[in-house]
Amino acid sequence: MKLGLSKRKEEKAAWGLIAPAVIVVGILIAYPTILNFYLSFFDVRLDGSRTFVGMDNYTNLLSNPRYYASIWTTFIFLLGSVTGSTLLGLGTALLMNKDFPFRALVRTLIILPYFAPVISMVFGWQFIFDPVNGIFNFVFAEKLHLIPADTNLIGDPKSVMWVLIAFTTWKYFPITYLLILSRLQLIDKSLYEAATIDGAGKRMCFLHITLPEIFFVLGTTILLRIIWNLNRFEDIYLLSPQIKTLSVFIYEQAFAGVIDQGLAAAAAFIQLFLAGIGIVYYIRKVLKW
Repeated sequence: MKLGLSKRKEEKAAWGLIAPAVIVVGILIAYPTILNFYLSFFDVRLDGSRTFVGMDNYTNLLSNPRYYASIWTTFIFLLGSVTGSTLLGLGTALLMNKDFPFRALVRTLIILPYFAPVISMVFGWQFIFDPVNGIFNFVFAEKLHLIPADTNLIGDPKSVMWVLIAFTTWKYFPITYLLILSRLQLIDKSLYEAATIDGAGKRMCFLHITLPEIFFVLGTTILLRIIWNLNRFEDIYLLSPQIKTLSVFIYEQAFAGVIDQGLAAAAAFIQLFLAGIGIVYYIRKVLKW
């Protein structure tokens, strides 16, 4: 009985400590979500006036071909960027888990892109791919003659998506690398020694020891990357505003061109609702949490 009472007291104390943070975070999430849902039923003007329109924003949105185009663009962006950052982060973590000279220095250098300001990184990439003065064209066009002169990868709608995916992969893979590396370092080395004695090679060790041990961390990083990239705006808009992902579509509906903040609110709420369903399904079926 004493142990049970003591445990309950500890639980109450723990909830008392985290309650303020839970309340603050709940307010910060709940208030804008409820307000956004409320605004989605109004025609919202910049002067603050509102006219109730019912479900018109949702029906107009679902009949807008630009909305569906932004969904497809977002899907391509998510598929490429999440896959790229996950594979690059996993490969880098496996390499950095080995002993070699100056490993600590290399580990530090790898995470620098993640902490560098986005705007400076975007301007750097724009300079790299500049069709006139960029180093990309200088190397691949003038020196190696692999592409036509004055190739503008960022200005071409057919290629700019691949530049954006490459940029996002490079900029944000360090967080995936750090999370996976921290888990790799906790794996008991005796597991590999026993598997090697039994005749298992590197491939078998990776498939039957490393991958199961890092599965939860790997799945969690993929989930976080999907959430972050789904809402990513600044990188896309700064690098190439012509890429119309959902976040860019919502921004332009709310603040650019023909301003329709009610329609933008409807699009944002649908995105939140569907993302929530997908996240819950992923947690239950993939992470089994």
